[in-house]
Amino acid sequence: MGLFDQIMNAVSDPNLQANAGQLANMFGTVQQLSNNTGTDASTMQSAMSAVGGLVRGALQQKRAEGGNDLVQNLVSQFGGTSPNSLAVTALFGSHLQPIIDTVAQRTGLDPNMIEQMLPTLVPLVLNFLKTGTPTQNAQAGNPVLNSFLDSDGDGDVDIADAMGMASRFLGQ
Repeated sequence: MGLFDQIMNAVSDPNLQANAGQLANMFGTVQQLSNNTGTDASTMQSAMSAVGGLVRGALQQKRAEGGNDLVQNLVSQFGGTSPNSLAVTALFGSHLQPIIDTVAQRTGLDPNMIEQMLPTLVPLVLNFLKTGTPTQNAQAGNPVLNSFLDSDGDGDVDIADAMGMASRFLGQ
């Protein structure tokens, strides 16, 4: 089952945190960031995709080092719609230049703009993953996070595509 399907299942499952309002808030934050930076929707989608891929790699590394509980705790602690530089540091450490350079290379955006956007984009990606967190026991397993981390290794995951499909599904 793909990431989009997992998100839609999470929205319809009362035992998971996802709801349409939460998704609408995330899409609104992306739109506001796009407007504030003068970035067109296509470029913003590319930025979300690039950041999503980097977050995925960082979470896979964290999972290898500290297990699923560590990854779920990071998602629960830092997922949100407000800028949070601690989320960026928690995933990538203090050496952000390679992250910034990768996103700049994939999007054509100015590296200074990317540096300013990261504290918003990283918590948004984590918040998107948070939608699959169980409401009663956050450690019980998160199907959205598991799908994002793509445990079968086929590489078929893209946060920007899933967010776009969810946005169209919700009529945003």
